[in-house]
Amino acid sequence: MTDIEKRYEALLQPSEALVADMAKLKGDIMILGAGGKMGPALAIMAKQAIEKSGVKRKLMAASRFSEPGLEQKLKETGITTFAADLLEDEQLEALPDAPNVLYLAGMKFGTRDNEPFTWAMNAYLPGRVAKKYRNSNIVTFSTGNVYPLTPVTLGGASEDIKPDPIGEYGQSCLGRERLFQYSSKKYNTPVLIYRLNYANDVSYGVLLEIAKSVRDEKPIDISTGNVNVIWQADANEIALRCLHHCSTPPKLLNVTGSETLSVKWIAGEFGKLFNKQPHFINREEPSAFLSNAAECSKLFGYPKVSIKEMIEMIGTWLITGGKTINKETHFQERQGQF
Repeated sequence: MTDIEKRYEALLQPSEALVADMAKLKGDIMILGAGGKMGPALAIMAKQAIEKSGVKRKLMAASRFSEPGLEQKLKETGITTFAADLLEDEQLEALPDAPNVLYLAGMKFGTRDNEPFTWAMNAYLPGRVAKKYRNSNIVTFSTGNVYPLTPVTLGGASEDIKPDPIGEYGQSCLGRERLFQYSSKKYNTPVLIYRLNYANDVSYGVLLEIAKSVRDEKPIDISTGNVNVIWQADANEIALRCLHHCSTPPKLLNVTGSETLSVKWIAGEFGKLFNKQPHFINREEPSAFLSNAAECSKLFGYPKVSIKEMIEMIGTWLITGGKTINKETHFQERQGQF
């Protein structure tokens, strides 16, 4: 294992705060949609935290597990897996109940020209899941794209700003939220709506996209000139700790880093690492999709991994030929066409 791989692995370890929260949690945990970008790392972190807590509980993970070897990898860590297509009612209903549920299933990449499936995943399925697990605590992943574009000077949309999504992806995600809100009221289900904006890892994310553009001397569109980012491991830890903050009516929580970051500044930092001059196109607009994470910081403290650490790690990962995922975030998109 290289030095950068060791450093990366160290940042995936659960914190003492997470271990303490796992010790206090009552009952087993089910992760739905555990085969996506964040799900596998979240499941492994949860398993490690459970083991360190000393409290015996089952951790379950359900997904289609289309990536070869992923289900076996999770099984080897002691996670109970279920290969299931959640859109198939019989397969969803066959899953075991659990007092605690994290709902990660959803559709973003490739939603343009695939709108019917997007709505099925992001709005129809949540209603089915909310009914199936109506007696559980549920943390459901959502997105900052349910908010409108806001002035950069505002400091990001806070949870009390009314949703006004642009485009069908954001609209379908608001549909997901509304279905969980409806079911929470109908069944008295404690829910937390986890509005994430944007998670980053060495293998994917806004920072990686900017880094690749700088390295490859490709122009960077700065029409969306400011972003929020958070390290994936920090986002996963917050998601697990959110199981203690589910409520009825559902609690809304923005999850992201504390800073509003300039895309130009980020590109400049990668330029120093690669010894390259960033190239930009278009002009910075006065608005962006930004979230205010003050409430999240109040509950859980500031993220452990700083923006400087993220940039250095991602840059080094690229320089050393680390594996990446070819899925763009489309963070520059301003019309909701993902």
